[in-house]
Amino acid sequence: MALTRDEEDMVAVVRDFVDQRVAGRVREFEPDDIYPEEFIEEMKALGFFGLLAPAEYGGVDVSTACFARVCEELARGWMSLAGAIGGHSVITYLIRTFGTQEQKERYLPPMAEGAIRATMALTEPSGGSDLQAMRTVATPTGDGYRVTGAKTWISNAAHSGLIGLLCLTDRDAEPAHRGMSVILAEPGEGLTISKKLPKLGYRGVEACELVFDGLQVPASGVLGGEPNRGWGQMMRGLEVGRIQVAARALGVGQAALDAATRYAQERESFGKPIWKHQSVGNLLADMATKQQAARLLTLDAAAKLDRGERADMEAGMAKLFASETAMQIALDAIRVHGGYGYSREYDVERYFRDAPLMIVGEGTNEIQRNVIAAQLISRNAI
Repeated sequence: MALTRDEEDMVAVVRDFVDQRVAGRVREFEPDDIYPEEFIEEMKALGFFGLLAPAEYGGVDVSTACFARVCEELARGWMSLAGAIGGHSVITYLIRTFGTQEQKERYLPPMAEGAIRATMALTEPSGGSDLQAMRTVATPTGDGYRVTGAKTWISNAAHSGLIGLLCLTDRDAEPAHRGMSVILAEPGEGLTISKKLPKLGYRGVEACELVFDGLQVPASGVLGGEPNRGWGQMMRGLEVGRIQVAARALGVGQAALDAATRYAQERESFGKPIWKHQSVGNLLADMATKQQAARLLTLDAAAKLDRGERADMEAGMAKLFASETAMQIALDAIRVHGGYGYSREYDVERYFRDAPLMIVGEGTNEIQRNVIAAQLISRNAI
């Protein structure tokens, strides 16, 4: 899908931000897992937190295709920066799509400028990708809800002022998803946020556990104003989320491919640049081909969503293929670099640590295959 001139300009702004401000400074933050407050403030000023917010609420209001391109560019510089706007953008999309007028007016303007940053909370310690086994409950109290339960691996949790919480509001519903709601919860008494969970990669941006022990949420906190509709709402939001994760994978894959391409021209063996050796040249060719295929899958899913169509199968395909491709390209980039690829002096080791997040995040790739298969049969039922 072709972007508008304004959207191309936005992508160019992000590219310049990455090349001029981020790429050379990642090691100031990443090795010691330091939160990149400086970069986040610049991202606020550049409008990155308002990409999916409507213009009438102060947002940039770009297409999903442009959003994917922006996230790819951010991840090319440092995947964690794309993660900083990931869940935030999904909650923005949910509020703009399903929110009441009051919810839109209350949250979208400060979210667009980054004054309020949001995160989504789905995964539970005992459930993982099995959302039907959810145990977090919002119990009606007359004038609102009392939330109890726990969520884990919640990105940006310590810096978020709004949590898009998927939980049970009807524990007797069968099947369970019919009793789920998305609650727009603000941190307060009754919510404990753990310290950072240690991670292999995806450093700088925290992932925490949230423990709800009686957090009070007003009745107006139910997304859309009507309970027990959260499953369908969140599944629509995850279409955006999975496209965003695919775009993050594209960024990591592109960074690894770029690094391998440069090194293969600079490094010589047996009197010639190593790319001229067939084993290395063929590796580069396969890396570039897979990267382009992943990009086209991602942009196709984004275009479908922009046309107002369901994109659950396409988003799942994009997330599945792009994440597996990023992992393979990151490994192949290490092979191109030889022993230097295993050294922290070269960025390819970071790409190799960051790539697995996209395989297991936003629904594992095993879950993506289930989604794709179910949708394939549904669309081709006999």
